[in-house]
Amino acid sequence: MNKHQRLEEIVKLLNKKDTIRITEIVDTLHVSDMTARRDLAELEEQGVLTKIHGGARSNSAFHYKEMSHKEKHTQFIEEKRDIAKKAAAIIEEGNTVFLGPGTTVELLAEEISNTNLSVITNCLPVFNILFKKKSEQFKVYLIGGEMRDVTESFAGEMANNMIETMRFSKMFFSANGVKGEDVMTSSHEEAYTQKLAIKNSIEKYLLVDSSKVGKEDFVSFCELRDLTAVIMDSKDEEKAKNIQQYTEVVI
Repeated sequence: MNKHQRLEEIVKLLNKKDTIRITEIVDTLHVSDMTARRDLAELEEQGVLTKIHGGARSNSAFHYKEMSHKEKHTQFIEEKRDIAKKAAAIIEEGNTVFLGPGTTVELLAEEISNTNLSVITNCLPVFNILFKKKSEQFKVYLIGGEMRDVTESFAGEMANNMIETMRFSKMFFSANGVKGEDVMTSSHEEAYTQKLAIKNSIEKYLLVDSSKVGKEDFVSFCELRDLTAVIMDSKDEEKAKNIQQYTEVVI
């Protein structure tokens, strides 16, 4: 096994558990202690990991600072638009659709071309996009409540009480991370609101670009096996295969 292959294997091991010990690298890859340490040092220089006592920690492990709405709009925009187009193709005339918060979902709102639709959302930017398309047969509803500045979405008791009484043909939502089978976000309140909408939807579609797969965040609000499908970009086939262990993937 050459150095390039070793580094790839170490990254794969790290992505599975976020931390790795030098003894684990030695035993798994059948290399010397010194070689394992050199490989970790090289990966640290590349920004992949941070060395800790006896091993290393992944730099993609979760952190609690959520990017602002504006910052998210600059990240992986082409991948997100590709995902949005795939999601829009799933929506059928006459559907009652719930759209959660997120920049990918906003792009989906732009892509929707149906003329006979009822759309419910708790995200103000999504509502503003869809309101321009409003007609006698294209109805748009905004769920109220307490607004989170970061996502410009409404959550909390008022929003939850409204969603509890509703039923949806399809739901499209995003997340800050997908780790193993857990779908994760940064806010407990927003997570609970999303969870209610998922429970009341017949079909449930998660929209995530491949950079989110393998990342953690503060709270898990659903599991991949409960979803109809995950819609993602085709940038990383290995990550798509990881998702396919639990549910269908549209790429």
